[in-house]
Amino acid sequence: MIDVLVAGGGPAGLAAALHATAAGLETVVLEPRSGAVDKACGEGVMPSGVRALADLGVELPAGHPLRGIRYVRGRHSAQALFAPGRGRGIRRTELHAALLRRAAEAGVTLVRGRAEGVVQDTDSVVAGGIRARWLIAADGLHSPLRRALGLDLAPPPRAPRRYGQRRHYRMPPWTDFVEVHWSRGGEAYVTPVAGDLVGVAVLSARRCGYDDHLAAFPRLRARLAAEPATAVRGAGPLRQRARARVAGRVLLVGDAAGYVDALTGEGIALGLASARAAVACVRAGRPEAYERQWHALTRRHRALTAALVEVTAHPAAAHALVPAAAALPAVFTAAVRALQ
Repeated sequence: MIDVLVAGGGPAGLAAALHATAAGLETVVLEPRSGAVDKACGEGVMPSGVRALADLGVELPAGHPLRGIRYVRGRHSAQALFAPGRGRGIRRTELHAALLRRAAEAGVTLVRGRAEGVVQDTDSVVAGGIRARWLIAADGLHSPLRRALGLDLAPPPRAPRRYGQRRHYRMPPWTDFVEVHWSRGGEAYVTPVAGDLVGVAVLSARRCGYDDHLAAFPRLRARLAAEPATAVRGAGPLRQRARARVAGRVLLVGDAAGYVDALTGEGIALGLASARAAVACVRAGRPEAYERQWHALTRRHRALTAALVEVTAHPAAAHALVPAAAALPAVFTAAVRALQ
């Protein structure tokens, strides 16, 4: 019997495996796909995420440095600098490849397969035919393990069902900020990820194609004169809730633990933080403490992101958001820095 079985070999799962291995726990990662996996992702890593990756010994790809966040609506804009440190725009595939290399260096065992047939008792848990003392579920936004354990929770009544789509453009970045462009129908999230590549994600409750969404941002679309460099990838609905993050010997981390929205760009940083907290609780033999720690780690993010999503549902409020942020720079800066 091993100590820790991690279901899911994405950033949160590999981070959990690295923390567990560093703590001297025998760890196996169970993942059905091979190699670096692409997915719809804003690809902006907040400063806390950059620090967390450095602490794991991950050699980060060059990517593109990020100084802060800028909100844009028409001719209005508001921006705030990160402090301390900088974020990094990184292609999801390059980040995943870097984590896979670090996992191999650390001696993490990766096994191809799915974490199916979960059975647990007082001393162990079995999934995918592997027995472990603990199972860390890092199997993504629509986590099959969360559903199988009866931890899925329906979204709040009347909550908007929002979706994201992302594509890249081969061109020099015009900014070293993450830019969030606002319209009545949704948002466009711009992240420079290399010296010659810009990622643009569109977020909305409106179901239509990527180009139709982009048409709501004429100034941004005019900047994107280059041909698309990648195909469109989509994800959603984005909001996912869990009744709890702990079920016996199973702990949910990353997006599997619950997700509000991609608006603030914190998905990777929060996934890394939750992985570290889960392993610390497992190592101490106190899985119940993880639930409290997860709530503490994500409280500010959940409150601010939920408030922003609520704003998007009211066109008048969304229209006033960027001018208000520009008029109150200290408030906007405090909000951005609270998410680091």
